[in-house]
Amino acid sequence: MARNKKSAAQGIRADGNHHTPGAQAPAGNGDSLDYSEAGSADGGEPAAVPALLLDAHDGAGERLDRFLARHLPQFSRSRLQRWIALGAVYSDDRVLAAKTRLAGNERIVVEPQPLEADRAFQPEPVPLDVVDEDPRLIVLDKPAGLVVHPAAGNWSGTLMNGLLHGWRELAALPRAGIVHRLDKDTSGLMVVARDEATRVALIGQLADRSMSRRYLALALGAAPVSGTVEAAIGRDGANRLRMAVVPPGRGRPARTDFRLLARGSLAGRAVSLLECRLHSGRTHQIRVHLASLGFALVGDALYGGLALGAIERQALHAWRLGLADPVDASPRRWQALPPPDLCAAIAGAGIDLDAVLPDWLWSADE
Repeated sequence: MARNKKSAAQGIRADGNHHTPGAQAPAGNGDSLDYSEAGSADGGEPAAVPALLLDAHDGAGERLDRFLARHLPQFSRSRLQRWIALGAVYSDDRVLAAKTRLAGNERIVVEPQPLEADRAFQPEPVPLDVVDEDPRLIVLDKPAGLVVHPAAGNWSGTLMNGLLHGWRELAALPRAGIVHRLDKDTSGLMVVARDEATRVALIGQLADRSMSRRYLALALGAAPVSGTVEAAIGRDGANRLRMAVVPPGRGRPARTDFRLLARGSLAGRAVSLLECRLHSGRTHQIRVHLASLGFALVGDALYGGLALGAIERQALHAWRLGLADPVDASPRRWQALPPPDLCAAIAGAGIDLDAVLPDWLWSADE
């Protein structure tokens, strides 16, 4: 059974439900990277196969899938459909759906996927923790260790595979309705669209930064009371698995705000519990920005964070999510307490989590 969570949906406190995909959904009832901006989506090695660029000047009014089949006859229609479903076809940094009607002025990018990807878009009974669900969207509390989206080395057993098992209609949407991603070892809240109109609306909120995403991070060192990191992020030239703060011309703009909730000590080292707010969604953003200030996350070996206490992954949890309802624009808000490993690390640092967390009712500007 799922643990109890402090959750707020439309201002009402509610308990999370555990949902095993394949079972009937309850009645009535995702460090984050935005899928509002395409390319290098999963933060691993860049694609080895060069992207294909297509000018849609002769495709006005035509469906995307038919346009691709006409211009890329060397690939089967079914393979092109799978690439679309995996989010590997986009224009102006926006992922396109198969049924998208072209205007004729698009410059379409197609990222060919390896043969292993042909088996990626398959339903699998991956257990998922459902916080809230309605006919338009699903809010999940992702556990650490679960990969969100199939990619090299992880073509099965992902959160996307679980979504396809529990909600078969998601097969018609790019990335099964996933509009943002959490790193494998980051836990916390994600939202998934159940139809194309909702997917477009949520991507719009990510793009204009009106979707609110807040994280709890346990960082090494004595962090200041508050701060903002506004620095471009790009791939680290010395280590292709890492991202880094880079000059503006070499990376994408990124901004992270943070505020101190409490300081403590873990295994004789000073640590700080921070609440971080994203204003963009770059790969490893919070991890990179805090490490650039000298406050690497506990357990984040990739960015210099020491493993302290019992936690064996980066100490980062997406604990609050807020957005405008895609139909009536009313505020929708959820929150989820950290999982046991992070709670234990926070307690081991001498920090009383219940005493320092902001009140569960949100202010009007969130």
